Amino acid sequence: MAENDAPPLPPPPPIRRAQSTTDMATVLGLLAGFTLIVIAIVLGGRPEAFINIPAILIVVGGTLAVTTACFSIPEMRGTLPTVMKTFVSSTRDSSEAALQVLTIADVARKQGVLALQNMLGGMTTEPFLHKGISMVVDGTPGEEVEIIMRRDLQATIQRHSKSTSVLRKMAEFSPAMGLIGTLVGLVQMLGNLDNPKTIGPAMAVALLTTFYGAVLANMVFLPLASKLERNSAEETLVSSIYMMGSASIGRQENPRRLEMLLNSILPPAKRVAFFD
Repeated sequence: MAENDAPPLPPPPPIRRAQSTTDMATVLGLLAGFTLIVIAIVLGGRPEAFINIPAILIVVGGTLAVTTACFSIPEMRGTLPTVMKTFVSSTRDSSEAALQVLTIADVARKQGVLALQNMLGGMTTEPFLHKGISMVVDGTPGEEVEIIMRRDLQATIQRHSKSTSVLRKMAEFSPAMGLIGTLVGLVQMLGNLDNPKTIGPAMAVALLTTFYGAVLANMVFLPLASKLERNSAEETLVSSIYMMGSASIGRQENPRRLEMLLNSILPPAKRVAFFD
C-alpha cells in the first residue's frame, strides 16, 4: 500500500474535565468543632453570656488591624478569595494529570505536534496546561516553554505563600489581642471595685477576649492555613507535571523518558505505568 493510502490515525482522546466539589473535610471539621463548643456552652446555661460586643471588637477588629499593618491592603484583599478555595476540592489528582500529559505526548509523537491543536479545545479547564501546549503548537522551543511556565508557577506559589502568611499572622495576633482584652477588663474591674455593678461586665471582657482569641487562632486561622498549604502543594505538583510534559513535548523527547521523569516527582502510591 502506498504511503498516501495509509489509514488515518485515530483522533486524539479528549482531556477529561476536572470537577470541583465542596471540600467536606474542611466544612465538617470546622462545623464539628464549633458545634461541640456551642453544645458545651448551652449545656452550661446562659449562652448569651458568651456574647460580648467589646470583646469581639478587641479581638476581631484588633487582629485585622494589626495584620493589615504587617501587610498591604491589596495583599489582605487578595487573601479572602484564596482562602475560600480551601472549601472547594477538585477531583483532579497528580496521577490523572500525569496520564493526561503522557497521552498528549504519545499523540504528538505519533501524529506530530500540530495534531495537538485539535486537543486545545479540551484543555480550557486546565489553563496552565493549555498555555504550555499552545506554546508548543506555536513552535516555541521546549527550553523557552519551561522557562515561561516555571516563572508562572513561581508566581502562583508566592501568591499562595502570601495568603498562608496572612492567616498564620492572624493566628499569632488573635491570642495576643485576647490577652490585651484581658488586661483591659482587669484594669476596668480594679478601677471600679467600689461599684459592684461594673465588676461583672469588666470580668466578662477580660475572660471572653481570651476565649475569642484562642478559638479564632486554633479553630479558624491555623486549620485554614494548613489546608491552604496542602492544597497549594497538590496544585504545585500538578502544575509541575504540566510544565515538564509541555517542555518535553516541545523538545520532541521520547514519551517513555517523560514517564520516568514524571514518576520521579510523583509519590510512590501515585506513580503511573502508561506504556507498560
